[in-house]
Amino acid sequence: MSFFIRNNRGRGGTQKRKHNGHLSKTSTAQFTKQSRKSKKSKFNDNESIASTDEEFAEENLGNEAESETEEEEETAQEKRLRLAKKYLQEIEEEEKDRAEFEEGAVARRLRDEYLEEKGRLRKTIAANYVGHDEFIILKCKEHKSSITCICLSSDGNILYSGSKDGSLVKWSVKEKIKLKAIRGDRGKTKPGIKSVRCLAISTDGKFLVVGDGGCKNIKIFSGDTLDHIKDLQGHRGLISGLVFRKDTHTLYSASEDRSVKVWNLDDMAYVESLFGHQNAITSIDALSRERAITTGGYDGTIRIWKIVEESQLIFNAHSVGNSTDVVKLINEEHFFSGGNDGQLCLWGCLKKKPLCSVLEAHEKDETNGQPMCISSIATLLNTDLVASGSRNGTIKLWQCGEGFRSLNPLFEVKLLGFINALAFTPNGNHLIAAVGKEHRSGRWWQIPEAKNAVVIIPLVHKQKTNK
Repeated sequence: MSFFIRNNRGRGGTQKRKHNGHLSKTSTAQFTKQSRKSKKSKFNDNESIASTDEEFAEENLGNEAESETEEEEETAQEKRLRLAKKYLQEIEEEEKDRAEFEEGAVARRLRDEYLEEKGRLRKTIAANYVGHDEFIILKCKEHKSSITCICLSSDGNILYSGSKDGSLVKWSVKEKIKLKAIRGDRGKTKPGIKSVRCLAISTDGKFLVVGDGGCKNIKIFSGDTLDHIKDLQGHRGLISGLVFRKDTHTLYSASEDRSVKVWNLDDMAYVESLFGHQNAITSIDALSRERAITTGGYDGTIRIWKIVEESQLIFNAHSVGNSTDVVKLINEEHFFSGGNDGQLCLWGCLKKKPLCSVLEAHEKDETNGQPMCISSIATLLNTDLVASGSRNGTIKLWQCGEGFRSLNPLFEVKLLGFINALAFTPNGNHLIAAVGKEHRSGRWWQIPEAKNAVVIIPLVHKQKTNK
C-alpha cells in the first residue's frame, strides 16, 4: 500500500473552502463600493443642509474617499508588516503582565511559536519527574457508570468528564469541585444523552462537543453553561472520536462508519468527508495544522489526513490481527499509538514504520499470558513526556530519548480499574485519569471492586524533592 495517496475527486458545484472552514462571502471591492454608495445616499437625502454644512460634508466625503484610497493602496507586504507589529505589541504587553518580565522574553516566545508550528519545539523536562503525591479523587452522584472520556480547557483550569450512563460533568481543577452537571437520562429528556463516548472542547472554551453512544449525532453544548445548542447529523455509525483544530472552531469527527468529517461550528455547517479506512475508526487527534490523524482499529493503518492538499499518509500500524485503539500527537511531527497487542509505538510523520516500539509496555496478564492492552495515552505537548494507561489500573510515565528514537520508563502510578482516558494539565503539574469498572468501548470485562471516578495525580519534580 502506498505511503502517500492523493485524492483527486472533484467537488462539483460546492463552494471553495477557505482556511478554518469559512466559505467565501461578498468580495472586498463589492463591500467598498456598497459602503461608498450608502454614504452618498445619506447626504443626498438630507435636503435642508446649509451651504456651510454642504461644504463641510463634501470635505468629509473627500477625506473619507482619500482614506479609503489609501487603505486600498496598502500592499499585502505592508499589511503583513502592520499586523506583525500589532502582534509584537500584544505579546510584549502579555509578557509584561506576568510576575517576572525577563529581558528577551518576547524573542523566546516568538522562537518557541515558530518551532512549535514547524514541529521542532522540544522541551526536555521528563527527567525532572520522579514520582507523585497523594491522589485527589473527584466523585459525583451523576457518574454512576464507568468514566469513558475527559477533556481539559486550554488553560487547564476546567475539566469535563463523560460517563457510559450519559452524564456530563464540569469540574474546577484548581478547587477540585463540581461546577455543573447533566444527568444521564437514557433519552427521557432533552438533550437525551444515552452514553458519552468522546468529548472535545474548543480552545476558547465556547463549544463542548459530545459523541453520543446512543445515536449517530454529535451534540454541541455551551462550554460555560452546558446548555444544549445543536445536533450535527451526517455520520452513519457511532461517533468514536472528536477533536478541535487548535485556536479554531473547526471540528474533526471520527466514526465507526470509517469516515472522518470536517465541520465549521461558526456556521454550524458540514464541510466535507474523508474516506480511506477499511475498518471502524477508533481514535483521532489534531493540533494547529489543517490535519487530522486517525487509527483504523483492525484495518492495520494509521492515517494522517492532509486536508488542504486532499491527500493522506498511511502508516503500517501494529501487528496483523490486532486493533490499534488510540493515537496521540506530542508535536506536529511525532505521535504515539497503542492497542490490544500491548505495544507502545513512537512515530515520525516521515517514516512508514515506528521510530521506536516498546513490546509488552504494560507487561502480561497473569491469567491468560496475553499482553496488557494500552487503553489510553497522554502527551505533554512539545516536550519529551508521555503517559500510557492499561486495563490493569497501571499508568506508566515515559521519557522520549534524543531524536525521539527511544522510550525510557520513569515511574508507575497504581490505580484500580480501567484507565479509559488520560490528560496532562498544560503546566505539567498534574496528570488526570478517567477510571472505570469497564472498558470505555464495551462490557466484555469488569472489575467489580474498582470505583468509577476522575483521579487527579499531582506529579513530583526533582526541584520539590530537594527542598
